[in-house]
Amino acid sequence: MHSLTKYDQCIDPFALQQLGRSTLSAPQLGFGGGTLGDPGEIISEKRAQSTIDTAYDLGIRYFDTAPWYGLTKSEHRLGHYLRQKPRDSFAINTKVGRIFQRPENPDTFEFPRWRGGLPFNFKFDYTREGFQRSYEDSLQRLSLNRVDALAIHDLDYKFHGTEEVVNAKLQELEKGGGFDWLLERKKAGDIKAIGAGVNQTEMVPKFLERFEGFDYFLLAMPYTLLDQPALDETFDICRENGISIIIGAVFASGILATGVVENAIYRYRPAEQEIIDKVKAIQIVCDRHSIPLGAAALQFPLGHSSVVSVIPGCNSPEIVKTNLDWIQTPIANEFWEELKSEGLLRQDAPTP
Repeated sequence: MHSLTKYDQCIDPFALQQLGRSTLSAPQLGFGGGTLGDPGEIISEKRAQSTIDTAYDLGIRYFDTAPWYGLTKSEHRLGHYLRQKPRDSFAINTKVGRIFQRPENPDTFEFPRWRGGLPFNFKFDYTREGFQRSYEDSLQRLSLNRVDALAIHDLDYKFHGTEEVVNAKLQELEKGGGFDWLLERKKAGDIKAIGAGVNQTEMVPKFLERFEGFDYFLLAMPYTLLDQPALDETFDICRENGISIIIGAVFASGILATGVVENAIYRYRPAEQEIIDKVKAIQIVCDRHSIPLGAAALQFPLGHSSVVSVIPGCNSPEIVKTNLDWIQTPIANEFWEELKSEGLLRQDAPTP
């Protein structure tokens, strides 16, 4: 367990909060498995296992993954490690919505999104049958016979483009029985919580117009130190419906961890000048208060009462250790107040 002795007034990364109305609780700091899919940097299996081992040894026991991450690689890597640990010592969630299969041309198949991804293609499927297949495939990849939560993955405009296609997928989720299947799994005790992982706030009301029973939404990008559109409507709707929020992409996919470096990444693409300028301005305030930029980025979302956990991606033991140090770095109220006074943070953004 990571020592808290030098942090008398700081965030407790292992403090648990209930996910919605479920029986599952999540710590304030979890482990994001996306980077174990090797999106940009290909890491060795030894390093991947050492990364997970470091997290587990230091007390991180909540793991998030998905078949999409590395075209099933992340699930394989996490499962290989976690199957060797007592099942009641950790919680893990994965996601449904994609079915993976042999590509038409196995010898020439390449998929640009994951530099180190495994050689499998996929199709979206939000039906009862699709969810059942995805769930069973995930269990086998994880070498586990149960997971703690399942999230509907990437049913949003980023992946489906138009309003027409998004509505068709929502219809598939409803009429095809996918959401009912999730409710049945929870009622049967196969899973403890139901969620959805989305990239845009517009999807939250769309889900809630059609479905009851969500415990959490996993938001990737709509609530970071750089941008807070989730404050406009999303968090209020979730609070009214007793739904919790988990924050993915807490470093805005890179730049809030690295700072302004050559080829800095924002929203999974090279950062535009406007973003670079804002990060530089935030960095000046951080330096003035002797606070690492990454610490401010990691802690900021936890200031909102609806946010129960942040799950930064990790692909090295050093990153795991740094994240633990960052989340326990004391940050005075004056720092947040200065960001607001400089126009670098919304006035209505709650802070830790």
